[in-house]
Amino acid sequence: MKTSNIENPSSVMIAIAWCLAWGDERKPKHKPEVMRLMQQALNEGKEVPEEVQKLVEQVRQLQGIDKDYFPATLDELRSRYSELWHQTTRIGLVYGGATKIKQYVFESSKIQNIRGASALLDRINLIDLPAFFNKNPKLIQYTIQCNEVRKWLNKTICGQDQLSEALIPELIIYSTGGNILAFCPAAFVDDLANAIEKRYTEETLTANSCAVGDTFRLLEIRFGLLREPIENTLWLDWYRQEYKKPLVQAYFGNLDKNLEKSQTERCTNLAVSIEDAFADRKSFNELTTKLAILFNQRRSGHDFSTRASRRYPPMFETHPYLIRDGSDRRSAVMIVQPPKLPRESHFSEALARKHLVGNRAKKGSPQIPEWYKESQLEWERGIIESWVDRYNHFLGKNPSLQQKYYATLKADDIEIAQNLSHIANASKGFIAYIYADGNNMGGYIQKIRTPQKYQEFSRDVELATEYAVYYALAENLHPHKLQNLNDEESFLENGDLVHPFEIITIGGDDIILIVPANKALAIAKTIGERFEEILLKQVSLAESAESENITGCYKIKQENKPIDLKKCHRYKPTEAAPSQCQLSTSIGVLITAYNTPIYYAKDLTEQLLKSAKERAKKLKKAGYCGGTVDFLTMKSVTMISSDIKEFRQQALIKNLKPKLKLYAAPYTLHELGGLIGVVEALQNAKFPKSQLYQIRNLLERGKQTAILNYRYFRVRLKQKKQDLQEQFEEAWCQPKDSNNKGNLAPWIYDDGALEHDKSDYPLFETIWRDVVDLYDFIASPDDDSDAIETQMATTEAEL
Repeated sequence: MKTSNIENPSSVMIAIAWCLAWGDERKPKHKPEVMRLMQQALNEGKEVPEEVQKLVEQVRQLQGIDKDYFPATLDELRSRYSELWHQTTRIGLVYGGATKIKQYVFESSKIQNIRGASALLDRINLIDLPAFFNKNPKLIQYTIQCNEVRKWLNKTICGQDQLSEALIPELIIYSTGGNILAFCPAAFVDDLANAIEKRYTEETLTANSCAVGDTFRLLEIRFGLLREPIENTLWLDWYRQEYKKPLVQAYFGNLDKNLEKSQTERCTNLAVSIEDAFADRKSFNELTTKLAILFNQRRSGHDFSTRASRRYPPMFETHPYLIRDGSDRRSAVMIVQPPKLPRESHFSEALARKHLVGNRAKKGSPQIPEWYKESQLEWERGIIESWVDRYNHFLGKNPSLQQKYYATLKADDIEIAQNLSHIANASKGFIAYIYADGNNMGGYIQKIRTPQKYQEFSRDVELATEYAVYYALAENLHPHKLQNLNDEESFLENGDLVHPFEIITIGGDDIILIVPANKALAIAKTIGERFEEILLKQVSLAESAESENITGCYKIKQENKPIDLKKCHRYKPTEAAPSQCQLSTSIGVLITAYNTPIYYAKDLTEQLLKSAKERAKKLKKAGYCGGTVDFLTMKSVTMISSDIKEFRQQALIKNLKPKLKLYAAPYTLHELGGLIGVVEALQNAKFPKSQLYQIRNLLERGKQTAILNYRYFRVRLKQKKQDLQEQFEEAWCQPKDSNNKGNLAPWIYDDGALEHDKSDYPLFETIWRDVVDLYDFIASPDDDSDAIETQMATTEAEL
């Protein structure tokens, strides 16, 4: 038999065939050479060995089931797929990864240690765990490292070369975002889960991790969990009778509630909806849900009978009379004095590993520093590919972006920013933390029915997230020359060129960046826009080997587009494009001084992200599925004590008549562009700063007082009044009645159309306070281009 009728067999098909061919025991059911020939033949579309032809045909039959097919009864399933029904060989599935990641990464307040912690977790997730499966690295320099990982795996877990022999690259469904999901021969499920947990612990010493696994029948991969015997499985006839019961709704979803919210064509018929709701759950999605439940149970300390408990996380004893390390959490094992490091540093072994990985040499790939060699610690960090290296690789494949970012400069002449003061040097001592997270990811995943679609979804989101960041950095930043630097903790000097950004992490749909404050909102806006455009394949990427594989199947159907854009956007709603992509990003942006404690900045940025996601959920009711951004400018560390939402409620909402809301955040991406346009219009109009602040202060006096003062100051402008009128008054401040030709500047009318509780509405909100806060942090395009040209000319002259 030939498999030529299987066009481009997926890695999922090869993975399932491999697990079936291995069997349920630790020793393979077929000879290793036969299994390798099968793997090679399936990859190349050739004839498979005779011994495995039957099981390959079964896998082909499973993969050939139409994505929209779902049997009405179990009898139909048995009669139509009899061979699959009677296939009893179990297939293992393992899910695991790091937990409490932010706790580990942000344990220290030093950027080098944060950078190192993030890079170490990335290396484990992207290099070490795939190496378990004999996956060949993209870069040749990782080959030795991957071989060492496989030796560790066999020695540590099995004591013999069994586990690595049982694993092949095609078994991996995804390994990104700090997690891995992979098939596995049934006998090695617990071994692989233990190996994942142990690798994180041995490499980081203190990071938490968790991994779980289970085995499933062949049919369960397509039709969800089945009872033993299969005939006892609850099926559609049962669900039609029980779907309104609370316990059933908790598992399958509230069908009546979904019918009310849904605007899709398939949910207009109740009978069709019941079948689809049941089919969405009874799929591969149900298997991953079971693993997620097991994962949460084990992470919480559940004691599994077949595995040792992980309820006791890694802990290191301390003593009141011993010196603590720099994070003040563990006892120090070494003290490093200048000049080996810029300042005296206390390291525990866990902190030393973070610092070593995050270490940045001035030129080229960093060597092992002398202080670590003298410590006599045996741990090796391996090869760490920095985010700047990946960024440069991306630019090398996209010449237009490379030219835009570097202009006439050479990549080898640019240093990596060693601390936050180098990034802040590009924006008068201020930086911005950007924290982005995907919207509607969980809802989309719930509709995925096959492991192949899981794989495609994970790859698409990973590429879109990473490339969106690179796009945003290339389009909005340029290498910066350090000036007036007074930094004793760095080896860089005035005149050195640096990359003015720090990528803490890009994993899955999560992004954490640090950028200059004056470019933060432009970068956030670009990330949100490019993320959607890449998923829709509206952006041409030269990374053809990967980007062309993006499925582009995330476009919203015509009937799902918003009907009334005025409910979605406060800024020029008629000019806004309807939502096109089912997935988007919410972004929190905190603009603050570079010396703001990182743990404090992280907490505030997370609050801003939460606020942006809440706004996105409300806008989704009106049909808007795009990105949202919330931001805060904090010029003083004591400006907000703890909670941003509470601060806004108490300080920025005035219970007057009418009720006034002195801010307008969060914004849609379209609105954010309009907000930036208002700031630029005010800068171009030379609107006096004193009057900006005076209008802001008078907002609290009431609606009419603020309108009168704004009109007074606006008519006194000597230039570019028309620009301000177009960008602010006509764009933002139109009255509710379209027949009314006046405007409410600086107010925006809000009738609470998106709110469930309308007791506080209508009210009037304003973007003026946000505009004033941003005024110093958005450089006008003319000033920005002049500064770039001056910097480039000076640099070229010095070179």
